[in-house]
Amino acid sequence: MAKIVITGASSGIGAAIAKSFYRDGSHEMVLIGRSESRLEAVANSTNAHPIICDITDEAQVESACNEIREIFQSSPDVLVNNAGHFVGKPFLDTAPDLFKEQIESNLTGCFLVTKNLLPTMIAATSGHVFFVGSVASIKGYAGASAYCAAKHGLLGLARAIRAETLDTGVRITTILPGATLTPSWAGTTLPEDRFMSPEDVARCIVDAWKLSSRTVVEELLLRPAEGDI
Repeated sequence: MAKIVITGASSGIGAAIAKSFYRDGSHEMVLIGRSESRLEAVANSTNAHPIICDITDEAQVESACNEIREIFQSSPDVLVNNAGHFVGKPFLDTAPDLFKEQIESNLTGCFLVTKNLLPTMIAATSGHVFFVGSVASIKGYAGASAYCAAKHGLLGLARAIRAETLDTGVRITTILPGATLTPSWAGTTLPEDRFMSPEDVARCIVDAWKLSSRTVVEELLLRPAEGDI
């Protein structure tokens, strides 16, 4: 039985990851999110512990991670840094506050959670940290400058952590999904089959984790079968 932490678990890809691990076996999970009602619904359906936390708030993250350690009484086996959200604006229309918000929600929050939990994984000489990036981590998109900057930064952070933990027994994986049918696409007129499903992204995470400790998927790029939207 693995001990698993998933951020941004109240909907979309995060909720799908929780459900995928739940179907995999009797794992003990902590789910982190900001929407109490939605997070509790996912936690109830996956027999998980919900923790309400804004991961951009350093004090809240420290408190949540202390609670995680109390729940597990050991190091997490898996940390999935999934929290984040998309706001699209052309560069010249991007206010400094919006740019800062996109960096904090998609990058800084992952830094804070990982910095709190990674030391216990290193001490245990085991564990797997996932970062849910985006195709926007490797490609610039018009109308999404702040989001692209944040997701490029997330990939750089993951690569640096990977380089620093090569001999620790901790594995680092970055998932780079393209357009996935989540609440971020609410109101789209595009057909459902132009999108990937959150369940496919979640399955890739579970399968990458289940590889032997001798192998790590460093980066995994996923796109809709017909290409980017």
